[in-house]
Amino acid sequence: MKILHIYSIAIVFGLGILSSCKKQEPKKDNHKEENHEKVDMHDEHEEEHIDKVILTKEQTSILGISIGPVSQRSMRGYIMANGKIGVPPQNEAVITTSLGANILSIEVMEGDEVKKGQVLAYISHSDIISLQTDYLQTYNQLNYLEQDFQRQQKLYDANVGSGKDFQKAKSTYLSSKGLAKGYESQLSLLGLNYKTIREGVISSKAPIRSTINGFIELVAVKTGQYVQPQRPLFEIVNTEHIHADLMVFENDIKNIRNGQKVKFSIRSLGQEEITGKIFSVGKSIEEGTKALHVHAEIDGHYENLIVGMYVNARIIINENEEQALPEKAFIKHGEKLYVFKGEENEKFEFDPIEVIEKNRSEGYVSFVFKTKQDKKSNFARSGAYYLMAEMKKNESEHSH
Repeated sequence: MKILHIYSIAIVFGLGILSSCKKQEPKKDNHKEENHEKVDMHDEHEEEHIDKVILTKEQTSILGISIGPVSQRSMRGYIMANGKIGVPPQNEAVITTSLGANILSIEVMEGDEVKKGQVLAYISHSDIISLQTDYLQTYNQLNYLEQDFQRQQKLYDANVGSGKDFQKAKSTYLSSKGLAKGYESQLSLLGLNYKTIREGVISSKAPIRSTINGFIELVAVKTGQYVQPQRPLFEIVNTEHIHADLMVFENDIKNIRNGQKVKFSIRSLGQEEITGKIFSVGKSIEEGTKALHVHAEIDGHYENLIVGMYVNARIIINENEEQALPEKAFIKHGEKLYVFKGEENEKFEFDPIEVIEKNRSEGYVSFVFKTKQDKKSNFARSGAYYLMAEMKKNESEHSH
């Protein structure tokens, strides 16, 4: 059976008269002094009175309530930040083509892992064939022009040939040589080997290759589709150096620096907490959000992390030894925060004590007492919610 001890005091300022349903004579001075001592146990401005709760050992066991002294714990001060999973700019790639063409075939799909240089698709167009034949023609003509240039130079050096013929041969040769180099660059951009074209091998298609190692994030084309030059065809992301891109508000920037530890929580990973540290702090504040980009690397490897995932983070800015209790030892009642002092005799007696919260870290709350407490006192380390609920229940029963 639950027992509730209720201490109720009614105070009337001014004449100090205690009223009831019947009019009574003024009390003696010694009673006033006793009454005054009881009032001093509470905040003189506090209108709401909170009573004690007494439970049996069986009840505390059922509710899972344990008591113990307040311990010193390493508490970490932190700054809350939000952001997304990202990668460095060099770990993302958009694949395009330098020539307008039709998609002949697609060799990959979203989510596939690819290597640098791997073929992602093939394109075809008559311009691809024309480019190869133009290069072959220019290259073959270049051999003749080079020989003619060398012959004219020998004649000129021997004062046999005219300077005009030599200059013309030189100009024609160098122009053709530059044209051939230009064709070779275009063919390389298309993924075609100009050395095989010199041997007369002409291809009707050109490969689209990956420029980095990574995973296919987006396939933006379909087979048979005509694509304009520089149009994005594929997006690739390399998650090897995945990190968290966090936004820190202007007021907190002064406390941020490289090397600080960070703890991440990602909804899709459930209760699992990820650790990391800051490796880069931005130097400009975004105009709209008034926040600064802070980049934090992630410890370990997590296959389930995907670029763009939303992240909640706590950036650890300091670490101090403070008195603390588990979060379940605290309960808010109105605008005030309480813990329960616990005394064990034949039964357990719990008395609410007002505290002021300082910090929260890893399931613990550091605090200071509103009024001085004995260092040897024990406190409920859990079950504050049930204790407060039981207190309110019994207060309600008493009011009736």
